[in-house]
Amino acid sequence: MIDMTGKCLRVALAAALACTGFAAMQPAQAQFFERLLQPQQPPPQQQRRAPQRQQPASPPPQLQQEVAPQGKLGSDDRPYDAQLFRLAEILGTLHYLRELCGGNEGQVWREHMRELVSSEGTSALRRAKLVEAFNRGYRDYSRTYRTCTQPALVAIQRFMDQATTITDGLVTNDK
Repeated sequence: MIDMTGKCLRVALAAALACTGFAAMQPAQAQFFERLLQPQQPPPQQQRRAPQRQQPASPPPQLQQEVAPQGKLGSDDRPYDAQLFRLAEILGTLHYLRELCGGNEGQVWREHMRELVSSEGTSALRRAKLVEAFNRGYRDYSRTYRTCTQPALVAIQRFMDQATTITDGLVTNDK
């Protein structure tokens, strides 16, 4: 009988330990399942932001000192600057489009731009603005036109006419 009682005692003790172990696990399991059932939110550092657009490159700080306040002409500003910068942009556009459409002119439009920069680029900031306008014209139309099309040919003619009008206006106002 002792053997039976000892076995029963061992089984009862093992069952009691198992029950206490299981009872101790229940709150942990309950917490585990609570976490699974709750809506998950990503940690704050993992939230993705919308991609920011790149701002156009601004002139270096030493050149920004030369910029005049809004509405006033600085010592280096000219009343015809808007037309001049537009002409530089057109030269960049023509440089791209004429080459695309087989103009076989080489660097003629870039050379015109160099002449413009050497005659009108009286400061580093002014030269940077002229070059930026040329590059913008080139870049914008290189995104739009990948092959020479009829609209590209029409654009070339319109830009040639516009460049002629601007240069005539600049020459007339200069005298």
